[in-house]
Amino acid sequence: MPKVRSLFLSDIHLGTRACQAERLLDFLREHPAEQTFLIGDIVDFWAMSRSICWTQAQNTVVQKLLRRARAGERVVFIPGNHDEVLREYCGIVFGEIEVVDEMVHETADGRRFLLIHGDQFDQVTRHHRWVAVLGDKAYDLLVRLNHWLSWIRRKLGRPGYWSLAGYAKRRVKTALNFIFDFEESAVHHARERGLDGVICGHIHWATMREIDGLAYINCGDWVDSCTAIVEHFDGRLELVAWGAGSALPEPRRLAAPAAGPVNESETAEA
Repeated sequence: MPKVRSLFLSDIHLGTRACQAERLLDFLREHPAEQTFLIGDIVDFWAMSRSICWTQAQNTVVQKLLRRARAGERVVFIPGNHDEVLREYCGIVFGEIEVVDEMVHETADGRRFLLIHGDQFDQVTRHHRWVAVLGDKAYDLLVRLNHWLSWIRRKLGRPGYWSLAGYAKRRVKTALNFIFDFEESAVHHARERGLDGVICGHIHWATMREIDGLAYINCGDWVDSCTAIVEHFDGRLELVAWGAGSALPEPRRLAAPAAGPVNESETAEA
């Protein structure tokens, strides 16, 4: 029997060294669901145009999603900017996986959320693509550096996982301003559609919070923070941080109502 009603995943970035495919597989094994929504940047064609790193674990992720779709679980794929080439196939079903540009999801308790990757609200990605590509390379460098920093921290006996990318986002004012502008733009778009909120990805900043009476929910990523949104059968939405580092720690769950606050600093470092 399904353990949860819905899963919302974004920014897996298959095809890159930074993809945390093993942790995603562990998460999927623990969360059978009635429906799974893949909200963009699932396959990183941007990075793969430079170099490809496709591991067995990443291959297993694809196979597992296909098996779940064939077994009757609804699987919906909403392309993002890193896999935007697949937007040409919106409206088509591949291997029982629906490909759509965006959609409205109704929770078990009747709330309606816009599901969209979110690059539409990113002015840099929309109008200055070269800057976005440069930023993508810089982020990839931070994630690689973090791998070595985590190894050093473990050797020094420092507990927990520390995110270099998350630290930079919290400390650099321009990064914070970008995040706030992005969140407000996403909520404004949902309000114009008469919806209760938005569930998106894109900025690798997992959170659940209320903005002007609407719910803003970001799935985070499976590169750095390893986070996802889970809908339970009563309609309650939960942000799950599955952990990171070389070993699989016990998962940390941060539960909150859809329009309630979540400690963003804890989520970013989970």
